[in-house]
Amino acid sequence: MKLIYLDCYSGISGDMFLGAMVDMGVSIGMLASALARLNLDIKVNAKKVNKHGILGTKVDVVVPDTKEQRNLADILEIINKSQMLDDVRSTATNIFKRLAAAEAAVHGVPVEEVHFHEIGALDTIADVVGAAFCYKSSGAEGLYASAINVGSGTVKTAHGVLPVPAPATLELLKGVPIYSSGINAELVTPTGAAILVELSSGYGPMPSMRMEKTGYGAGTLDLEPANMLRAVLGEKQQRVLTARKGH
Repeated sequence: MKLIYLDCYSGISGDMFLGAMVDMGVSIGMLASALARLNLDIKVNAKKVNKHGILGTKVDVVVPDTKEQRNLADILEIINKSQMLDDVRSTATNIFKRLAAAEAAVHGVPVEEVHFHEIGALDTIADVVGAAFCYKSSGAEGLYASAINVGSGTVKTAHGVLPVPAPATLELLKGVPIYSSGINAELVTPTGAAILVELSSGYGPMPSMRMEKTGYGAGTLDLEPANMLRAVLGEKQQRVLTARKGH
């Protein structure tokens, strides 16, 4: 069984996950072709970056400047009308449902009344659908992750200045082992958290595997240690992780 292990020593975001998958061998051209099926004005590009001596890949999503808001039904309609494979559509749908449920819980409103700002933006749609596509394309049959370094401090959002982790992020990470190394930055975004909990089957130390590939996905922050998400792909040797999937 092939599996991916995510080392989240510097958190996780949507673009970091895409970068790690592309760095590990998923074609950026295939990713761009897949996102084109959404019939939205979305482009992606990848470049190699070096952060504190670690060479990785930074994936950038390029979208027009818009303040358009979408609710969950709007986003799911876009995904369902695309020509994606069924499992890619279903995974992306589940990720957005998690995001909507977290926002609804935090703001105390029904899910159908949640109107997204950052989450409804085109770049987040690209991150979520792109993550589902990249995971499918990786050939992995399972995914595990380390405990998650969430950062600390505050972050500016459409809702104002919020504590880190942001309330929606913390809601998404229920049941997931988290910690803060004291870095004053938002290391985990709501999108990154939703991708993680949807794909991951457990959390803990790296499992016993015959390692085949590694990938480093670069974030936008200039931090030490390097703001990278490390992914390891290999053949699982034995069952060693037992933590339940986050909900």
